[in-house]
Amino acid sequence: MNRIPVFTDDPGWHGKRLQAAFAARGREAVFVSLRECFFDLAQGGVGVRIPGFEDALPPGVFVRGVPGGTLQQVIARLDVLHALKMLGVVVYNDGRAVERTVDKAMTSFLLHHHRIPTPPTWVCESREHARQVIARETAAGHALVIKPLFGSQGQGVRLLDANVIPVPMEQHVDGVYYLQHYIDSGEGAWHDHRVFIIAGKAVGAMVRHGSHWVNNVAQGGRCEYLPPEGEVAEIALAAARAVEIDYCGVDVIRDRADGLHVLEVNSIPAWKGLQSVVESDIAQALVDDFLGRVAAA
Repeated sequence: MNRIPVFTDDPGWHGKRLQAAFAARGREAVFVSLRECFFDLAQGGVGVRIPGFEDALPPGVFVRGVPGGTLQQVIARLDVLHALKMLGVVVYNDGRAVERTVDKAMTSFLLHHHRIPTPPTWVCESREHARQVIARETAAGHALVIKPLFGSQGQGVRLLDANVIPVPMEQHVDGVYYLQHYIDSGEGAWHDHRVFIIAGKAVGAMVRHGSHWVNNVAQGGRCEYLPPEGEVAEIALAAARAVEIDYCGVDVIRDRADGLHVLEVNSIPAWKGLQSVVESDIAQALVDDFLGRVAAA
């Protein structure tokens, strides 16, 4: 089958790059929202329906976005990914990889479990426990950041004042407190690293220089080429192995003492900034890896 569903609600720049990369290999990328996919469990059917693919399921689907929503809606969308994989469809990245990385708590746990350097982190629902962590850590001289459990591109990330606990915090974090040591990469010279990994290989990397301590490109970060090798690439590869993922973007930060820490692993990474500083075609590398997996299935 030459038509491949790309799950996304906003194709944008990335969708155009993927579309061109699929076309270069004789395939047509068809943009489909997971909102429109559904279970049809009438007797005799395969059980999962993808709009535009009523006659037969495709050999593979490329996951470029899982739209947010209520807990039930998000679970239903992830259920579609799980079911497709059970039916023999190549899901790239699959539902388990998305679950492990879209949830910052689980990502942090897996990094910690595999002994990959990552900032000390606390996740709890108790406001009192969060208050105790903030008081204890700030008294020990550690600045803290608070992040939404689900989120990307630096949105909702805040540096906490040592003397003030935001009230009411629940409005910003849905009653779950994800607290993490702030890693100072150089006051006034803030930067971190993004490593793009496909099939266990670092295919591109960059340094992101921020105008403030949040360095994401979406927050105005400036991109600079970084060779995808050495200790930054190695720690990023270890992080990707820890979360068992086909492709990802790994954020790595270096502290003032020259120590490296993995901040996040993104299962639906943007690469527009990275593409601006590397010569290789990231979208083509993704499509080629995806099609190789489909052919091998």
